[in-house]
Amino acid sequence: MSTARLTLSHDRGRTDVPLIEQTIGAFFEDMARRHAAQEAVVSVHQGVRLSYAQLHAQAEQLASALLHLGLVRGDRVGIWSHNNVEWLLMQLATAQVGLVLVNINPAYRTAELEYALSKVDCKALVTMARFKTSDYLGMLRELAPELSRCAPGQLASARLPHLRSVVWIDVAGQGDDEPGALRFSELMARGQVGDARVREVAASLSASDPINIQFTSGTTGFPKGATLTHRNILNNGFFIGECMRLTPADRLCIPVPLYHCFGMVLGNLACLTHGATIVYPNDGFDALSVLQTVQAERCTGLHGVPTMFIAELDHPRFAEFDLSTLRTGIMAGSPCPIEVMKRVVRDMHMAEVTIAYGMTETSPVSCQSSTDTPLERRVSSVGTAQPHLEVRIVHPDSGAVVPVGTPGELCTRGYSVMHGYWDDAAKTAEAIDAEGWMHTGDLATMDAEGYVNIVGRIKDMVIRGGENIYPREIEEFLYRHPKVQDVQVVGVPDAKYGEELCAWVIARPGAALSEDELRAFCQGQIAHYKVPRYIRLVSAFPMTVTGKIQKFKIREAMKDELGLTEARSA
Repeated sequence: MSTARLTLSHDRGRTDVPLIEQTIGAFFEDMARRHAAQEAVVSVHQGVRLSYAQLHAQAEQLASALLHLGLVRGDRVGIWSHNNVEWLLMQLATAQVGLVLVNINPAYRTAELEYALSKVDCKALVTMARFKTSDYLGMLRELAPELSRCAPGQLASARLPHLRSVVWIDVAGQGDDEPGALRFSELMARGQVGDARVREVAASLSASDPINIQFTSGTTGFPKGATLTHRNILNNGFFIGECMRLTPADRLCIPVPLYHCFGMVLGNLACLTHGATIVYPNDGFDALSVLQTVQAERCTGLHGVPTMFIAELDHPRFAEFDLSTLRTGIMAGSPCPIEVMKRVVRDMHMAEVTIAYGMTETSPVSCQSSTDTPLERRVSSVGTAQPHLEVRIVHPDSGAVVPVGTPGELCTRGYSVMHGYWDDAAKTAEAIDAEGWMHTGDLATMDAEGYVNIVGRIKDMVIRGGENIYPREIEEFLYRHPKVQDVQVVGVPDAKYGEELCAWVIARPGAALSEDELRAFCQGQIAHYKVPRYIRLVSAFPMTVTGKIQKFKIREAMKDELGLTEARSA
């Protein structure tokens, strides 16, 4: 943060601590050597504890096994799973041998999975077999019936022509009936610690190599693959941990999903760059298991989106647990209600909780408060520019930097800006200008001390419980229904999730269409959080005289109908 008072909304983060110019593999090897006996990860629901030395050895063995599958540097490997040690091992092993890890949301269903795997030509997929009501192998069999008839590593599917191998994460009684899929434990057995090929590939890698693809929806309705490098996410994880003042004495409870930057960067990499301990309380979020884990594992940090913290604070057994070991953590993913922040500080002992802001395309954090930021600043802003990053606010039309206190589009530049959207130069050029500025599409203000406050969104995006949802994607899906003539989707305020989706639908002339029919059309075809909570059948949309649909009037009408008000947020 600048020490001088600003007059224009342009600030730079500090640069006294140099950037890391190693690959993730090389950096982690050094950390594992220095903190060999330190506990690196605890997966409570799996009953697994690994030291830094053990985690490094298993990651190296897995990297060797992945090479044995015939994968080579640059190949894309998907991970479709909730939180577990195998996810972390895949994150480390793929980076070690230059494979590009593709994060696939466990809420994805068949059509979304097919798009993701095909978009980046995944050659291998590591997946859970099943989770609650989700049959992952069943969805894969729907896309690739050949899976049940081929030997592991020899898949050849018409709909997924590049996919060769499917590996399922061992859970007793799951996947045993799938001859074409390889158990994770069987895959591990194919590798070895000290494999010369691993060392050879690792030595050839550069910190600027792409290493991770995360899908983020766009206004076109089709997810784009934000491609991130070692340098992007390793440094972001490090500086996030610096803001939290993490040390090897810290134990961070991570209930947020690993498929999202929040889990894999703000969680895993923030810990691994500081010798701290990663603690997974469960495979999916459960408020009670978080409270139990914080107490049992004496966690010093806790991450979460606001809805998670609300669920923990409001749990009927909350008062039973000793959370006095907590001091820090991050609340991010959607606007953070002021009263929730105050309760987290007071009732969860998290006096040093921080707020972070960013987007997948920026690895993700651009702005963050620190542990010593005054509380009133933490609850009224998203902090200041991260080290080695520039942040500025510009007029959306002219591109000129606006005076402090004036709303405009938030732009960021520096090491964190993505390599680009996978195989989409046009969309990359739309997002990143010729000077290297990433245009976030968010409306923000900056004060004279560099504190940034998000005040709205240029992009038509809804944030529901930390999940970014672009209405155009939902609109395009609903357009597939044969009785739908037109549809508009907006976000409306929600006390629990921050926002919920609302769809206004015009039926085709003469067609009998119901709200229940549209919801049934969505079930199992798109992720549950993308199914509109509110559906209204209407005869027309509010429009300007030039024929442009006024979405803000749809939103206002729904707020009036439902008696909703906007939540104050940080």
